[in-house]
This record gives sequence, structure tokens and C-alpha cells, in this order.
Amino acid sequence: MSKSWGYHMEVSLFGESHGPAIGVVISGLPAGLRLDDAAIAAQMARRAPGAADWSTPRREADAVKILSGAYRGRTTGTPLCAIIENTNTYSNHYQGLDQTPRPGHADYTGSVKYRGYADPRGGGHFSGRLTAPLTFAGAIARLYLQEKGIDVAGHICQVGECRDMPVDLAEPDMRAMHDAAVGFPALLPEAREAMAEAIRAARAEGDSLGGAVEVFATGVPAGLGDPIFSGFESHFASLCYGIPAVKAVEFGAGPDFAYLRGSQANDCFCWRAGKIATETNHTGGVNGGITNGMPLAVRVAFRPTPSISREQETVNLEGGAVRLAIKGRHDPCIVPRALPVVEAALALTIMDFMLEDASDAIG
Repeated sequence: MSKSWGYHMEVSLFGESHGPAIGVVISGLPAGLRLDDAAIAAQMARRAPGAADWSTPRREADAVKILSGAYRGRTTGTPLCAIIENTNTYSNHYQGLDQTPRPGHADYTGSVKYRGYADPRGGGHFSGRLTAPLTFAGAIARLYLQEKGIDVAGHICQVGECRDMPVDLAEPDMRAMHDAAVGFPALLPEAREAMAEAIRAARAEGDSLGGAVEVFATGVPAGLGDPIFSGFESHFASLCYGIPAVKAVEFGAGPDFAYLRGSQANDCFCWRAGKIATETNHTGGVNGGITNGMPLAVRVAFRPTPSISREQETVNLEGGAVRLAIKGRHDPCIVPRALPVVEAALALTIMDFMLEDASDAIG
């Protein structure tokens, strides 16, 4: 089992959804990084459950307790370990799932992988609950990037059939996305209303919805990443696919490249404000696995939450078919709470490559 992610710093998550606590260990952070408690809490609040009717009713404060690696409000350069206590768990909802795997979940695959010993309560280590410590790690990365003049922001671009306004990949309006981050994070008021109503309708029918988010980073220098197996895109995707329910990761035009000619797809170089830039940004800020100085533009798609109250077909692992109605408290659409997690993943990826300079990375 892979325990960590990162080339120049290591991020390791631990815990289960209904265990005493979940947490993260981050190694390789530079010493002296200021830990802004208010900024960290703001990011945690964006992902926290129970904040709205489009979220799970489970309520967790998601207060982070740092156990090591910080002193007097700054990182020490030694591994930073933080935990988040689980305080609102109803484990009785998960009785019997060790024998009747839920469709769309990791119950069956986890049981096979770990020979029946995996914790099934709330999804155990496979739960989206583990994105809380990942969001904390991303909040730390954002503080580092802010000192370098790098900004990260995003919006919900789609929920079911509802879509938000398109964003200019070459010149994204970061302020508009930051302003939309409080509440339902879509840019158009009518899109927010339509998406929220679609989620409520799915919940009322015992169902769920999927969707997608777009995340951007500006101020990113050219030269981050490596060709072939260690490219910026693949490294980001490897972290994104650690977020439960992620099923597609795209940069720039993504699958739309399939419809274009080279003359349409190429981003022609130009001078802008005394710096090399490109007229368009179809590649999403990356060429050959290496950042080119244009805004990073990524789109991440999520499957519908598999926990639905409608009866579904499954099997008893000892033999026979059964029908299962999933109990518990679940998000009818994970997308609104997933946006800050994808932003965290992008911030962590940028920071990891920036720490390639050994003088800036302390193990």
C-alpha cells in the first residue's frame, strides 16, 4: 500500500471515517513558514460537512490539532503531524455491509484486498472523510504559494445537466472565483440556483448527482515538472485520483482537442507585459509535462455519490442476491465540498515541484 505522495515533500493520510480521528503527516516543509490559523480554518470550513441542505447532515467541526512540526506559529522543518477528531458518527448504519457490499463503493474491493479486515464503517479508509486532512495539507501549501505570488481558485462548472459560465483559460477571473467561494461556489447566480435545486430534487428522489469543477492557478513560474513519467499533469492527476469519486482529470481543452486541427489547438507564443506568454491556453499551462508560465487550468469530474437510499441489487458474499437500501448520512452531490479539495491538490502539486530546489526544502 502506498503510504505517501510527493517528490520533494511527502504527504501521508491516516485514519478511518468512524475511527477516533483522521490525520496527515507532511514531511519536507521548509522551516519558518507562517501558519495562518484563520486562513487554514476558512479552507477547512469550505469542505466541512453539514453546512447546507446540499451536504450530508453529518456535522463535524473539522478543527485541526497540530501535534508536531510547528512552534510559535511557524513550521519547524521537521514532519508536521495534524489530526482531526471524528465526533459525529453513527456506526450502526453500517452493520452487515461486510457481507453485502454497496454498489459503487469500495466495500467489495477493500474486502478482497484486505481479506475481510477492512473497516466498513462510513467507508473506513476509503471514505471522502479523508479529504479533510488533505484539505489541511493544501491550506499549508496555499500559505507557501501566497508568499511566492501564486493564487489558486476554482468554481463548480457543472452539476448534472446544469452548467456555470465558461472561464477564460488564458485570463481567468480569480477574484470572481474567490468571491463565489463562500456558499455555493458557482459564478452565475442562476447557475447556483439551478444546481442547488437539481441536487435537492435528486435527494428527494433518493438519488444523487455527479458534476465537475474547474480550478486555476496564476503566477505559476515556467519550468515546473519533468518530461515523460514525472510531468506536472501526471503528478497532479495521481493526487487527484486519491480523492474518492474522481473519474476524470483534464488540462486546458482536455477531450475537446479531439475535435481540433493543429492550427486551432496550438497556443502561439507572444510577448505580454515584457514576458513570454501564449495567445491562448488550450494546453492548460503545461507543455511536455512542464509548466509554461500561463495559468494552470484543470477540470476534474466526479461520479454521483454512490450512497443512495433507493433499493439496489447486490449480493451476499456467502451466496445469493439481495436488495439493499443504503442507510446513513450522505451527500446527494459531492461536488460543492470537493472543490476546495481539488484546489488543495493543485496547490500541493505546485509546491512539491517548487521545492525541487534543495535549498528551499528541509527534510
